[in-house]
Amino acid sequence: MRCGIVLPFFDAPDVASCAALAEECGWDGVFLAEAVWGVDAWVALTAAAMRTSSVRLGTMLTPLPRFKPWDVASKAATLDRLSGGRVQLSVGLGALHPGWTAFERGTSRAERALLLDEGLAVYDGLMRGRPFSFRGQRYDVRETDFFPPPPPVQRPRVPVWVVGAFGRARSMRRAVAWDGLLPNVIDGGEARGAADPAELAAVVAQAREFRTSLGLPWDGFDVIAEGKATSVDEWADAGATWWIESDWETTVDAVRARITAGPPSS
Repeated sequence: MRCGIVLPFFDAPDVASCAALAEECGWDGVFLAEAVWGVDAWVALTAAAMRTSSVRLGTMLTPLPRFKPWDVASKAATLDRLSGGRVQLSVGLGALHPGWTAFERGTSRAERALLLDEGLAVYDGLMRGRPFSFRGQRYDVRETDFFPPPPPVQRPRVPVWVVGAFGRARSMRRAVAWDGLLPNVIDGGEARGAADPAELAAVVAQAREFRTSLGLPWDGFDVIAEGKATSVDEWADAGATWWIESDWETTVDAVRARITAGPPSS
């Protein structure tokens, strides 16, 4: 079980210093939200990369339907090369909230799902570095040899964790086709993380079934649990490979104190 921590909406200098502290205190990763308007997550993660050497650096998460997939691929691959292969991308449909709808008209879940599916296909194709083209309903990408970038360090791509909604077969099948699952449980029409290890175990069982049906190996596939805990043994037993400590309403000083205390025991 690896342990990371969310740095909620911190500015780049705080991200860099907290990442350095997290590495010193034994954490395995630091993660940032990617906002539509706010501190640029990729610039902040770059600052963190320059202050660290081993901790993984990722988004939690990137609303891929909001962004052009070639922009995301460019940023993720550039940072992956800079950091020596330490980048993690997390994506989902993106919840519609005032931070998004203040700038763009809200779109349906079906439209965001289509953009997510096509965005992931474009992201993957560009990461693999071969001559690549794609024609979908929303994106039309043609082959180009115009100053192609070097490949990322991690191959075949910077790994991507995808949100999967437990009980929604299409959402779960999408998520398990990639590198890791960010489990969501739909509760009263709202999405939340697994409430306890038993609920996560049910999600993992369905994920294993779907991944097997796609002919993909389970070994090496990540399952991410998120929340606050002092011990993560039961979460690991339920099938989680990552624990992400998250408190979105906290302060920089409180996060520094939590980082200094070290990751949860396992």
